[in-house]
Amino acid sequence: MPDTPTPGQPTVFRNGIVLTMDDSHTVLPRGDVLVIDGKIAEVGEQLNVPDGTFEIDAAGGIVMPGMVDTHRHMWQTAMRAYGADWTLTQYFVWYYLQHGAKFRPQDYAAGNLISALDAIESGVTTSLDWSHGLRTVEHAEAAFDALVSSPGRFVFAYGNIHESPWEWTADPAVQALLTKSRDDSRMFGTQIAFDVPNQDENFPELAAYRVAKDLGLRVTTHAGVWGATNDWGIKNAYDAGVMEEGFTYVHAASLSAESYQKIAATGGNVSLATESEDTCGQGYPPIHHLRRYGIPTSLSVDTSVWFSADLFSAMRATVNADRALEHYQAHQLEPAETITHVKLRAEDVVHMATRGGADAIGKGDQIGSLEKGKLADVVLLKNEHSPTWAPLINPWGQVVYQAQRGDVHTVLVGGEVVKWEGRLTAGDLPGVRAQLDETVAYLEREVGDDWISGQHPEIPESEVLYNPYQYKK
Repeated sequence: MPDTPTPGQPTVFRNGIVLTMDDSHTVLPRGDVLVIDGKIAEVGEQLNVPDGTFEIDAAGGIVMPGMVDTHRHMWQTAMRAYGADWTLTQYFVWYYLQHGAKFRPQDYAAGNLISALDAIESGVTTSLDWSHGLRTVEHAEAAFDALVSSPGRFVFAYGNIHESPWEWTADPAVQALLTKSRDDSRMFGTQIAFDVPNQDENFPELAAYRVAKDLGLRVTTHAGVWGATNDWGIKNAYDAGVMEEGFTYVHAASLSAESYQKIAATGGNVSLATESEDTCGQGYPPIHHLRRYGIPTSLSVDTSVWFSADLFSAMRATVNADRALEHYQAHQLEPAETITHVKLRAEDVVHMATRGGADAIGKGDQIGSLEKGKLADVVLLKNEHSPTWAPLINPWGQVVYQAQRGDVHTVLVGGEVVKWEGRLTAGDLPGVRAQLDETVAYLEREVGDDWISGQHPEIPESEVLYNPYQYKK
């Protein structure tokens, strides 16, 4: 393997197209990024660097901040692609009631471990683990240990779909682990993850919001999922005064204008998982609504039991969904019209994948842009062996419509190399694969005859599956 920087060695990326993602979205056509002591020391052109600095030739490539995924069910990566043909109802039936309920703590950990490496390989340096399968504290400890032992930065969003949120958040053992995670410097953040699926004027979920407040934690919640979590959850939370700045509303695809206004007014943000919204039926990806109400937006993978596990796909899907709707709506007018200038630009979704994600998790002062003093989470996109990288003209278009995980040449997290020349250099991929082999064999045995039918579900026209989207036994 070619030489790589030694731990603690100053490193400079030379002569790349630098997408700083600063407030002005400054682009340096032949820029340098200098990293010293885990932080960005300088960004500019033809930088003077200390003696002994390791130089990375970024010419012909794009240097950008590490991407931030604000909603990834990491544990479900243990069954990658299993549900490629699912509907949302089938996801609830097969995963929540059948497969997901069978996960042991070690299976949960295996999913987290492979998902962490998956993220780094695709240039995602920070992931929010929407960890909603934590049936026991033992599962939660396994999830936590997997995150802190993996390369990358992680926000641990504790959740439990198998109990009501007012029950599990009241558990002293759960609160102890939340406090432990909150205070552990190895974790990049801690949140509480739960939904409000029931139209109940008594608002029992208020107790979970109060636990978050008492522990000083943000809340992340699936809102605007058609037929499951809709306007009543927003109304109850708003009326109770528990919608706070920095709370994240995932999907937000089937809400009223009033609900969007409440999210905007309270300083909330939305995590789009556009491949998921396109496929599952939460509602049409709401980029147009978020733009209208000025709601800050980030991007997420959701779950690779279904979807792509990289933010290149998320950026591309988001641009495509918004532009498709613009054209469709224009064509339905009388008389029909033609869109001549699209509203959402490639540059906008690169922002969502970097600065937008950093701001959503409350870390915009530390990550999300290449600026002096910020943590050195840096990605170099470059592929000299691919014809897709010639010519390199529009860097925004290149990132969104041309790049993919195989073009991620180098990744630094805190100045340390975790991917180099297209290959992971951190983590124990062979060991994690061995754990996954055991997990998959166990799940196949436990599920039995349904293992194959779960991948290829057939629903008779005369039967509609019960939708078990609930957070109680």
